[in-house]
Amino acid sequence: MALTKRVIVCLDVRAGQVTKGVRFQGNVDLGDPVDFARRYYQQGVDELVFYDITASAEQRDLFVDVVARVAEAIFIPFSVGGGIRSVEQMRAVLLAGAEKVSVNSPAVRDPSLITAGARAFGSQCVVLGVDAKRVEVSPSIPSGYEVWIDGGRTATGRDALAWAREAESLGAGEICLNAIDTDGVRDGYELTLTRMIADAVGIPVIASGGGGVPQHLVEAVSRGGADAALIASMVHSGEYSVDQIKAHMREQGVAVR
Repeated sequence: MALTKRVIVCLDVRAGQVTKGVRFQGNVDLGDPVDFARRYYQQGVDELVFYDITASAEQRDLFVDVVARVAEAIFIPFSVGGGIRSVEQMRAVLLAGAEKVSVNSPAVRDPSLITAGARAFGSQCVVLGVDAKRVEVSPSIPSGYEVWIDGGRTATGRDALAWAREAESLGAGEICLNAIDTDGVRDGYELTLTRMIADAVGIPVIASGGGGVPQHLVEAVSRGGADAALIASMVHSGEYSVDQIKAHMREQGVAVR
């Protein structure tokens, strides 16, 4: 039997509120994270991801209180990211009820964070978040995709493909791959980038950035080779529900949970 594909809803959190922007700009606050979590859980989402989107840029710890409230309200896996810089912070998030931690900017600055987290809690608990942007192919960025950090504010000069492979070797159990060029635009995922990373690593890849209609998720997992597709705007707007999206994927022959 084919492995089932997952539908994951992303909740960006800023100052305790769910927020959404386009290409990391112009964020609008939408409401309480626990209310959103409960809604998507009831609609049949497979997993949720919470990002404290300003924790890294503001150099502060993330919202463990919100994590605990979410864990009381839903009974599906969820991961938490944003500003996690130590094994102690990972432990606090996991003890509060999250199944996984997502590391992004701090892991680029200190890759040993990935290994330390995998050793302490197992690779399955460590998700690498990658924000990548298309750039000119160069000797330092042969894939044509550069890693950006701090919520898309800082270029790193790192090649996204090389970083994905390195992170896998360091112990990351999953990669959430966000294409900055398509983030929040709702015109479809960046399939070239997604396929490139999915083919290069042996761990699951989550396609993120660009989902606008259910067919985009079908393309992400079929043409893009992703194991899961992350959505936000298309469900936050109320235009689609998770169960509607999954029904469309099944109609198109995609095995979903």
